[in-house]
Amino acid sequence: MQPIASRKTTKELVYDQLKKGILNGTISRQEILTETKLADSLNTSRTPIREAIADLINEGLLVHLPRKGFQVRKIEEHELDQIFYLRLSIELKGISILTQTISKEEVQHLRKMIAEQETAIRENDRIKYIELDQTFHRKMLLFAKQNLFEQIFKELYNLSLLIGHTAITKEGRMEEVIREHKSIVQALEQKNSEDATKCLKAHLYTTGESVKKRLNVNAFYE
Repeated sequence: MQPIASRKTTKELVYDQLKKGILNGTISRQEILTETKLADSLNTSRTPIREAIADLINEGLLVHLPRKGFQVRKIEEHELDQIFYLRLSIELKGISILTQTISKEEVQHLRKMIAEQETAIRENDRIKYIELDQTFHRKMLLFAKQNLFEQIFKELYNLSLLIGHTAITKEGRMEEVIREHKSIVQALEQKNSEDATKCLKAHLYTTGESVKKRLNVNAFYE
C-alpha cells in the first residue's frame, strides 16, 4: 500500500501560482496587485491570498506599497554586485568548513537533490528545478552549521531569481548547473577543500555572467 499524499491547502496553491507568475514573468514588474484583484482572478477568498502574499514578502519577492497594494520587488543595477558578492562570500565560507566535516549521509543527500533536479529538467518543471537548486545551496550551509548565513542566503537567492530566472533556466544552462553541482559534491566527498572552493567559485561566476549578459551590465564581483 502507498502512503496517501497530503493535499495542498488553498493558501499553498495560491502561493505556488503567485510565485510561478513572479518567476516566469507573467506577473509584470510594473503591475500593482491587490488582495481583491487576486482573489477575483484566482476565484478564492482573500484569506489565502493574504497569507500567500505575507510569505512572498518575507521571501523578498513582493513589496508592500502603502495604500496601493503589492508589487514584484525591483532589483536596481547597483544591487546586483552586492547580491552576488554576498552569495560568493557566504557560500565560500560554508564550503571551506563543510569539506572538513561532511558525512557520507550528507553527500548522499546532496546527490539525491541533484538527481531530483535532473528529473525536473526531464519533466520541464523549471519552478521545481529552481527550488531544488536553492535547497542544494542552502543544505551545504546547514550541513556546515552556518545557520545565520543560510537565512541570509535564502533572501539573496530569491533576489537573484528576480533578475536572473531566464538566465538561470536558459537552454543548456540547467544541464551545465547539474554538471557543476556534481563536481562540487565530488570534491566535498573527497574532502578536497581547494577543488570544492574552485568548483563552487566557478559555478557562481558562471551564473553571474549569465545574468550579466541577459541584463547587459558590467561584470559582477568587481
